[in-house]
Amino acid sequence: MKQKDAPSIRRIVLTGASRGLGRVMADGFAAAGHQVIGCARSKRAVAEVEKALGPPHHFSAVDVSDDAAVARWAKAVLAEFGPPDLLVNNAAVINANAVLWEVPAQDFAEVMRVNVEGTVHVVRHFLPAMIKAGRGVIVNFSSGWGRSTSPEVAPYCASKYAIEGLTAALSQELPKPLAAVALNPGIIDTDMLRSCFGSSAGNFPSPQKWAKKAVPFLLSLDAKSNGKSLDVPT
Repeated sequence: MKQKDAPSIRRIVLTGASRGLGRVMADGFAAAGHQVIGCARSKRAVAEVEKALGPPHHFSAVDVSDDAAVARWAKAVLAEFGPPDLLVNNAAVINANAVLWEVPAQDFAEVMRVNVEGTVHVVRHFLPAMIKAGRGVIVNFSSGWGRSTSPEVAPYCASKYAIEGLTAALSQELPKPLAAVALNPGIIDTDMLRSCFGSSAGNFPSPQKWAKKAVPFLLSLDAKSNGKSLDVPT
């Protein structure tokens, strides 16, 4: 049976919810009184966030690069909770620093599977219910490296440029008043950034500090945001 929510409570589906920016967004959305339905690949990490936040929030172990797994997850979520008001595609990986010709084929493919195909899988299985409900905002996490480039992260840059393009095209396909947005979160001191920058990542804001602005900003997005490439305010 689908839950009946008060109009002010928003249902948020969030990928990559167990660590980094995903975890602080889950905490921030929950603290603001909204319901978070998230996923991550690690069963242990999912159990930890599930224990920390508890009902009415719900978290599942899902590999977004596996279309069949996403389909099963979406079917279960939609049956129990109904369509999301806000769908946040945050899950992503980055390649180990290397010039492009030295990136192993499987590493390049993994970046594309998670960052691009994973985003499409989630959209594919949640969006029809959002269209039927006549509401919802999709936020696909991009990057500064989806609008500019740096050496030794070419696969990641390619994946985030793809996110920018597919989100712009998706925004043209959506019926009103739905919206799709590509979002650059900015430079934040996460494990992913440390894999590129090392200890100098500590010069940038912590995820917790970032979330204080990012969570309200995400909640403010609406139909007028459709098709925009946005940045979290600094």
